[in-house]
Amino acid sequence: MNSEPSTPVWVDQDMSEPVHVPLPRGEAWVYSRRCPGKEENQDAVGCFVLDGGGVLVVADGMGGQAGGASASRIALECLATRLSEPSAGSGGVRAAILDATEEANRRVLELGIGAGTTLAAAEVLADTLRPYHVGDSEILVCGQRGRIYLQTVSHSPVGYAVEAGMLDGEEAIHHDERHLVSNVVGTNEMRIEVGSPLSLNRYDTVMLATDGVHDNLHHREIVEAIRTGPLRTAAATLAEKAVARMEAPIEGQPSKPDDLTFVLYRRTS
Repeated sequence: MNSEPSTPVWVDQDMSEPVHVPLPRGEAWVYSRRCPGKEENQDAVGCFVLDGGGVLVVADGMGGQAGGASASRIALECLATRLSEPSAGSGGVRAAILDATEEANRRVLELGIGAGTTLAAAEVLADTLRPYHVGDSEILVCGQRGRIYLQTVSHSPVGYAVEAGMLDGEEAIHHDERHLVSNVVGTNEMRIEVGSPLSLNRYDTVMLATDGVHDNLHHREIVEAIRTGPLRTAAATLAEKAVARMEAPIEGQPSKPDDLTFVLYRRTS
Protein backbone atom coordinates (compact mmCIF):
# COMPACT_ATOMS: atom_id res chain seq x y z
CA MET A 1 0.00 0.00 0.00
CA ASN A 2 1.04 3.60 -0.55
CA SER A 3 2.73 5.53 2.25
CA GLU A 4 1.19 8.43 4.14
CA PRO A 5 0.50 11.53 2.01
CA SER A 6 2.21 14.90 2.32
CA THR A 7 -1.07 16.71 1.56
CA PRO A 8 -4.61 16.06 2.82
CA VAL A 9 -6.23 16.75 -0.59
CA TRP A 10 -6.25 14.67 -3.77
CA VAL A 11 -7.63 15.93 -7.11
CA ASP A 12 -7.61 14.36 -10.59
CA GLN A 13 -6.15 11.10 -9.27
CA ASP A 14 -5.74 7.71 -10.92
CA MET A 15 -4.56 5.64 -7.96
CA SER A 16 -3.41 2.07 -8.34
CA GLU A 17 -4.05 1.33 -4.65
CA PRO A 18 -5.51 3.04 -1.56
CA VAL A 19 -3.52 5.59 0.45
CA HIS A 20 -3.28 5.47 4.25
CA VAL A 21 -4.07 8.48 6.46
CA PRO A 22 -3.57 8.14 10.26
CA LEU A 23 -6.01 10.09 12.44
CA PRO A 24 -5.93 10.76 16.21
CA ARG A 25 -8.62 8.20 17.14
CA GLY A 26 -8.46 5.91 14.11
CA GLU A 27 -7.29 5.54 10.55
CA ALA A 28 -8.51 6.31 7.04
CA TRP A 29 -7.81 4.88 3.59
CA VAL A 30 -8.38 6.99 0.49
CA TYR A 31 -8.91 5.79 -3.08
CA SER A 32 -9.63 7.78 -6.23
CA ARG A 33 -9.47 6.55 -9.83
CA ARG A 34 -10.62 8.09 -13.08
CA CYS A 35 -13.41 6.59 -15.14
CA PRO A 36 -12.18 3.86 -17.52
CA GLY A 37 -11.37 5.39 -20.89
CA LYS A 38 -11.35 8.99 -19.63
CA GLU A 39 -8.37 11.34 -19.30
CA GLU A 40 -9.46 13.33 -16.25
CA ASN A 41 -10.90 12.45 -12.86
CA GLN A 42 -13.47 15.07 -11.84
CA ASP A 43 -13.68 13.78 -8.26
CA ALA A 44 -11.74 15.25 -5.35
CA VAL A 45 -11.15 13.90 -1.85
CA GLY A 46 -9.68 15.19 1.39
CA CYS A 47 -8.72 14.04 4.90
CA PHE A 48 -8.10 16.95 7.26
CA VAL A 49 -6.50 16.04 10.59
CA LEU A 50 -7.70 18.03 13.62
CA ASP A 51 -7.16 17.76 17.37
CA GLY A 52 -9.05 14.67 18.48
CA GLY A 53 -10.18 13.63 15.00
CA GLY A 54 -10.60 15.02 11.54
CA VAL A 55 -12.87 15.91 8.63
CA LEU A 56 -13.30 13.52 5.70
CA VAL A 57 -14.61 14.83 2.38
CA VAL A 58 -15.48 13.62 -1.13
CA ALA A 59 -16.71 15.76 -4.03
CA ASP A 60 -17.97 14.68 -7.46
CA GLY A 61 -17.67 17.41 -10.10
CA MET A 62 -20.10 17.83 -12.98
CA GLY A 63 -20.65 20.14 -15.92
CA GLY A 64 -18.15 18.90 -18.50
CA GLN A 65 -14.56 17.85 -17.97
CA ALA A 66 -13.07 21.27 -17.21
CA GLY A 67 -16.10 22.50 -15.29
CA GLY A 68 -16.54 19.44 -13.10
CA ALA A 69 -12.88 19.20 -12.18
CA SER A 70 -12.76 22.91 -11.34
CA ALA A 71 -15.87 22.73 -9.16
CA SER A 72 -14.71 19.80 -7.04
CA ARG A 73 -11.24 21.32 -6.70
CA ILE A 74 -12.73 24.62 -5.51
CA ALA A 75 -14.83 22.83 -2.89
CA LEU A 76 -11.76 21.09 -1.44
CA GLU A 77 -9.67 24.28 -1.58
CA CYS A 78 -12.33 26.19 0.38
CA LEU A 79 -12.50 23.45 3.01
CA ALA A 80 -8.72 23.27 3.29
CA THR A 81 -8.54 27.02 3.91
CA ARG A 82 -11.36 27.18 6.45
CA LEU A 83 -10.29 24.09 8.38
CA SER A 84 -6.74 25.42 8.70
CA GLU A 85 -7.94 28.54 10.51
CA PRO A 86 -7.43 28.66 14.32
CA SER A 87 -11.19 28.87 14.96
CA ALA A 88 -11.73 25.42 13.39
CA GLY A 89 -9.39 23.80 15.88
CA SER A 90 -11.12 25.40 18.87
CA GLY A 91 -14.55 23.86 18.30
CA GLY A 92 -15.65 25.74 15.21
CA VAL A 93 -15.56 22.78 12.80
CA ARG A 94 -19.26 22.97 11.98
CA ALA A 95 -19.04 26.66 11.13
CA ALA A 96 -15.89 26.08 9.08
CA ILE A 97 -17.57 23.38 6.96
CA LEU A 98 -20.71 25.45 6.41
CA ASP A 99 -18.75 28.62 5.56
CA ALA A 100 -16.48 26.69 3.19
CA THR A 101 -19.43 25.13 1.38
CA GLU A 102 -21.15 28.47 0.95
CA GLU A 103 -17.91 30.05 -0.28
CA ALA A 104 -17.41 27.19 -2.74
CA ASN A 105 -20.97 27.69 -4.00
CA ARG A 106 -20.27 31.35 -4.71
CA ARG A 107 -16.97 30.62 -6.44
CA VAL A 108 -18.39 27.87 -8.64
CA LEU A 109 -21.30 30.09 -9.64
CA GLU A 110 -18.81 32.83 -10.54
CA LEU A 111 -17.18 30.50 -13.07
CA GLY A 112 -20.28 31.06 -15.19
CA ILE A 113 -19.94 27.78 -17.08
CA GLY A 114 -22.71 25.70 -15.50
CA ALA A 115 -20.31 23.69 -13.37
CA GLY A 116 -21.28 22.03 -10.11
CA THR A 117 -20.16 19.47 -7.57
CA THR A 118 -21.58 17.24 -4.92
CA LEU A 119 -20.06 17.37 -1.46
CA ALA A 120 -20.13 14.88 1.40
CA ALA A 121 -18.24 15.62 4.61
CA ALA A 122 -17.97 13.76 7.90
CA GLU A 123 -16.78 15.56 11.03
CA VAL A 124 -15.22 12.84 13.19
CA LEU A 125 -14.23 14.07 16.64
CA ALA A 126 -13.59 11.76 19.63
CA ASP A 127 -16.38 9.17 19.53
CA THR A 128 -18.94 11.10 17.46
CA LEU A 129 -19.62 11.77 13.79
CA ARG A 130 -21.66 14.56 12.22
CA PRO A 131 -22.56 14.27 8.51
CA TYR A 132 -22.92 17.10 5.98
CA HIS A 133 -23.89 16.62 2.36
CA VAL A 134 -25.01 18.27 -0.84
CA GLY A 135 -26.05 16.03 -3.75
CA ASP A 136 -25.76 12.27 -4.18
CA SER A 137 -22.30 11.47 -2.82
CA GLU A 138 -23.01 9.21 0.13
CA ILE A 139 -22.02 8.78 3.77
CA LEU A 140 -22.56 5.33 5.29
CA VAL A 141 -21.73 4.03 8.78
CA CYS A 142 -21.90 0.35 9.68
CA GLY A 143 -20.93 -1.88 12.59
CA GLN A 144 -18.85 -5.04 12.57
CA ARG A 145 -21.94 -7.23 12.23
CA GLY A 146 -23.16 -5.27 9.21
CA ARG A 147 -25.77 -3.12 10.90
CA ILE A 148 -26.16 0.22 9.12
CA TYR A 149 -26.27 3.12 11.59
CA LEU A 150 -26.32 5.91 9.01
CA GLN A 151 -26.97 6.18 5.28
CA THR A 152 -27.50 9.65 3.86
CA VAL A 153 -30.37 10.26 1.45
CA SER A 154 -29.28 11.26 -2.05
CA HIS A 155 -30.55 14.68 -3.12
CA SER A 156 -32.13 13.31 -6.27
CA PRO A 157 -35.57 12.21 -7.50
CA VAL A 158 -34.54 8.56 -7.20
CA GLY A 159 -33.05 9.09 -3.75
CA TYR A 160 -36.22 10.72 -2.47
CA ALA A 161 -38.34 7.95 -4.02
CA VAL A 162 -36.32 5.34 -2.12
CA GLU A 163 -36.65 7.30 1.13
CA ALA A 164 -40.43 7.54 0.61
CA GLY A 165 -40.71 3.80 -0.03
CA MET A 166 -41.75 4.23 -3.67
CA LEU A 167 -38.64 2.40 -4.93
CA ASP A 168 -36.50 -0.29 -3.35
CA GLY A 169 -32.71 -0.41 -3.61
CA GLU A 170 -32.73 -2.94 -6.45
CA GLU A 171 -35.05 -0.79 -8.56
CA ALA A 172 -33.14 2.37 -7.73
CA ILE A 173 -29.70 1.13 -8.76
CA HIS A 174 -31.01 0.26 -12.24
CA HIS A 175 -33.27 3.32 -12.63
CA ASP A 176 -32.86 5.32 -15.88
CA GLU A 177 -32.92 8.64 -13.99
CA ARG A 178 -30.49 7.69 -11.24
CA HIS A 179 -27.96 10.16 -12.64
CA LEU A 180 -30.22 13.18 -12.05
CA VAL A 181 -29.20 15.27 -9.02
CA SER A 182 -31.43 17.99 -7.60
CA ASN A 183 -29.01 19.77 -5.24
CA VAL A 184 -25.37 20.64 -5.99
CA VAL A 185 -22.72 23.16 -5.03
CA GLY A 186 -22.78 25.75 -7.82
CA THR A 187 -26.47 26.69 -7.88
CA ASN A 188 -28.51 29.52 -6.39
CA GLU A 189 -30.75 26.96 -4.67
CA MET A 190 -27.92 24.99 -3.04
CA ARG A 191 -28.71 23.72 0.46
CA ILE A 192 -26.47 21.93 2.95
CA GLU A 193 -28.01 19.04 4.84
CA VAL A 194 -26.50 18.75 8.31
CA GLY A 195 -27.19 15.57 10.25
CA SER A 196 -27.38 15.03 13.98
CA PRO A 197 -24.28 13.80 15.83
CA LEU A 198 -23.95 10.01 15.77
CA SER A 199 -22.06 7.99 18.36
CA LEU A 200 -19.25 5.92 16.87
CA ASN A 201 -18.39 2.64 18.54
CA ARG A 202 -14.88 1.28 18.42
CA TYR A 203 -14.34 -0.51 15.08
CA ASP A 204 -17.40 1.01 13.39
CA THR A 205 -16.60 1.78 9.75
CA VAL A 206 -17.45 5.02 7.95
CA MET A 207 -17.55 5.31 4.15
CA LEU A 208 -17.81 8.49 2.11
CA ALA A 209 -18.15 7.74 -1.60
CA THR A 210 -19.02 9.26 -4.96
CA ASP A 211 -21.48 7.46 -7.20
CA GLY A 212 -18.75 5.42 -8.85
CA VAL A 213 -19.16 3.19 -5.78
CA HIS A 214 -22.88 3.12 -5.11
CA ASP A 215 -23.90 3.00 -8.78
CA ASN A 216 -21.87 -0.18 -9.26
CA LEU A 217 -22.30 -2.06 -6.00
CA HIS A 218 -25.36 -2.92 -3.94
CA HIS A 219 -25.28 -1.69 -0.37
CA ARG A 220 -25.15 -5.25 0.92
CA GLU A 221 -21.98 -5.77 -1.15
CA ILE A 222 -20.45 -2.55 0.17
CA VAL A 223 -21.22 -3.39 3.80
CA GLU A 224 -19.88 -6.93 3.44
CA ALA A 225 -16.63 -5.56 1.97
CA ILE A 226 -15.99 -2.93 4.65
CA ARG A 227 -17.60 -4.03 7.94
CA THR A 228 -14.72 -6.07 9.38
CA GLY A 229 -11.12 -7.15 8.85
CA PRO A 230 -8.11 -4.86 8.28
CA LEU A 231 -9.28 -1.52 6.89
CA ARG A 232 -6.63 -1.47 4.17
CA THR A 233 -7.94 -4.85 2.99
CA ALA A 234 -11.48 -3.49 3.02
CA ALA A 235 -10.39 -0.49 0.92
CA ALA A 236 -8.58 -2.68 -1.59
CA THR A 237 -11.56 -5.05 -1.85
CA LEU A 238 -14.05 -2.22 -2.34
CA ALA A 239 -11.90 -0.65 -5.06
CA GLU A 240 -11.36 -3.97 -6.81
CA LYS A 241 -15.06 -4.89 -6.82
CA ALA A 242 -16.22 -1.50 -8.10
CA VAL A 243 -13.59 -1.31 -10.84
CA ALA A 244 -14.32 -4.88 -11.94
CA ARG A 245 -18.04 -4.14 -12.17
CA MET A 246 -17.32 -1.14 -14.41
CA GLU A 247 -14.79 -2.88 -16.64
CA ALA A 248 -16.44 -6.31 -16.91
CA PRO A 249 -20.22 -6.01 -16.56
CA ILE A 250 -22.15 -9.01 -15.27
CA GLU A 251 -25.64 -9.56 -16.62
CA GLY A 252 -28.22 -8.46 -14.09
CA GLN A 253 -25.67 -6.57 -11.98
CA PRO A 254 -25.20 -2.77 -11.94
CA SER A 255 -22.44 -1.38 -14.16
CA LYS A 256 -21.91 2.33 -14.75
CA PRO A 257 -18.42 3.54 -15.74
CA ASP A 258 -17.61 6.65 -13.72
CA ASP A 259 -14.92 8.30 -11.64
CA LEU A 260 -14.53 6.27 -8.45
CA THR A 261 -13.62 7.87 -5.13
CA PHE A 262 -14.06 6.91 -1.51
CA VAL A 263 -12.71 7.33 2.02
CA LEU A 264 -12.98 4.57 4.61
CA TYR A 265 -12.51 5.49 8.26
CA ARG A 266 -12.50 3.26 11.31
CA ARG A 267 -12.36 4.33 14.92
CA THR A 268 -9.75 2.18 16.68
CA SER A 269 -9.54 3.77 20.14
